[in-house]
Amino acid sequence: MSDDALFLAELTPQRIVCMTEETTEWLYLLGEESRIVGISGYTVRPARARAEKPRVSAFTSAKIDKILELKPDCVFGFSDMQADIAAALIRQGVQVTVFNQRSVAEIFAMLYQVAAMVGQGAQGLEKIALMQQQLAAIKTQAASLPRRPKIFFEEWDVPHISAIKWVSELMGIAGGDDCFPELASQSLGKNRIIADGDEIVRRNPDIIIGSWCGKKFRPEKVAGRPGWENVNAVKNKQLFEIKSADILQPGPASLTDGVAQLHRIVMDWSRLHV
Repeated sequence: MSDDALFLAELTPQRIVCMTEETTEWLYLLGEESRIVGISGYTVRPARARAEKPRVSAFTSAKIDKILELKPDCVFGFSDMQADIAAALIRQGVQVTVFNQRSVAEIFAMLYQVAAMVGQGAQGLEKIALMQQQLAAIKTQAASLPRRPKIFFEEWDVPHISAIKWVSELMGIAGGDDCFPELASQSLGKNRIIADGDEIVRRNPDIIIGSWCGKKFRPEKVAGRPGWENVNAVKNKQLFEIKSADILQPGPASLTDGVAQLHRIVMDWSRLHV
């Protein structure tokens, strides 16, 4: 190892625990997966991570003793939902960095910060620029649509929970309009609950997309809801699933595969409604 490499190793974390999927996926994309010593049990991207790395956390809980046994020099977490886990680790002397990205811009900021922390700032910027170019291309194509569909994105079914901010923004980039834009800025799911399902019917979405955090979307259940038979999305069979790992992960997945699926759904709808 060169002197420069040794110096960089002293400045950057070498043993990282990632308590959510997005930082794991990003470190793999940066070629820095060797630094990861523990991951979230919900990790599915990349698939090989589950085979290669020990699982030490869920989302709101973690195996503190197991994390400590791994001797991490940095733990990455996400949001206020992991505040208690972070506090427990900090009390044990562990360095913890908790990101709280809720928008597309904040996701990009998180990606750059993680890349810089592992000495890959330049490569991180290159990959970020490519993702931004891809988003710009999608937005340009969507701008030519003669009509934008209204989209109801359902993060949970009972109660109905609408789209978080980055998903709402990605729907806009993909060519659709969020049926509940006023709720998108609410970071907590409990503040995006739509208590009256009739309000969804009144807003009459053209497309319904389900991403029911951890369970399979059931379009037939949506279509069978009382009073929903005249909703455009139900009448025209425009009910789709995007896996939560592809869209509800505030990292590379949502900015690539997630938005691509949104855009494909919108473009297919548009061809039917010229």
